[in-house]
Amino acid sequence: MTQNGPGASDLPIRPEPPWHAAYPVARNKNPETISRLDLLALIKQGKKPGKDFVLVDLRRTDHEGGTIRGSINLPAQSLFPTIPTLYALFKAANVDTVIWYCGSSRGRGNRAAAWFDDHIKDQGDSNMKSLVLVEGIKGWAGAGTDYVELMDEYNEEAWRKQ
Repeated sequence: MTQNGPGASDLPIRPEPPWHAAYPVARNKNPETISRLDLLALIKQGKKPGKDFVLVDLRRTDHEGGTIRGSINLPAQSLFPTIPTLYALFKAANVDTVIWYCGSSRGRGNRAAAWFDDHIKDQGDSNMKSLVLVEGIKGWAGAGTDYVELMDEYNEEAWRKQ
């Protein structure tokens, strides 16, 4: 494939590397997970996002249709350099569980949970956990009323397109 335009017909188009290629590969290849049922149970038991655990929505441009109530939005593309600061903040706030998710939690969610888990281990911390939400926000939004009731800015139409 070549570029179009005057004088550019013989220049190959080089695909851009993925955003995460600029950062190291996580040592932890299989971060721990939490199911939406277990997360729902935590919330129904009175555990509060932002106090008892932190929910991190990693979506950036696909951040539509709503988010799980109490989540903070930290786009994955800017996450890696902030991990030491996030760890220090969460540790100072006595947060022992961080739950990461994206659309499906197979790419950004797994990567973020693994990077954060690597950092936790590098600190010698055996108390804090870094978990990925199985099936991400798509699984949450598609799981029924009990789940969508716990979403901010829920937009049913956005999820029909998925």
